[in-house]
Amino acid sequence: MNSQDIRWHQRFENYTKAFSNLQKGVQLAKEKNLNELEKQGLIQAFEFTFELAWKTIKDYLEFNQVEVKFPRDVIKKAFQYNIIENGDLWLDMLGKRNLMAHTYDETKVELALDLISKKYYSQLEELYQWLKNKLNEE
Repeated sequence: MNSQDIRWHQRFENYTKAFSNLQKGVQLAKEKNLNELEKQGLIQAFEFTFELAWKTIKDYLEFNQVEVKFPRDVIKKAFQYNIIENGDLWLDMLGKRNLMAHTYDETKVELALDLISKKYYSQLEELYQWLKNKLNEE
């Protein structure tokens, strides 16, 4: 195994942990009304999971000799190589992730939670499954 191979495997392991936490948060949000701290935690879990998602894709692409540096480029290449199916939604996640880091308005918090639960989570879950399958194929 070379260092690129190990890197994407290690990054995927971290992504798996982050995704699991996000999954728990999304499930909790379906079961009850979240308090202010839980809402902030869910938004932060999304931000952390999204960050690991694009970095894991980057490492996977580099393992396959595809050079990328910036999140937007990673997303475009991931779409081009059929790693993700909805490039536009991933670009939307990228833009909204940057805004969520500065969300203090309750209306924006509710919008962020709605986007995470209804749109973004499923994209991160699809990526998780795709990467898990690739790892199992090796």
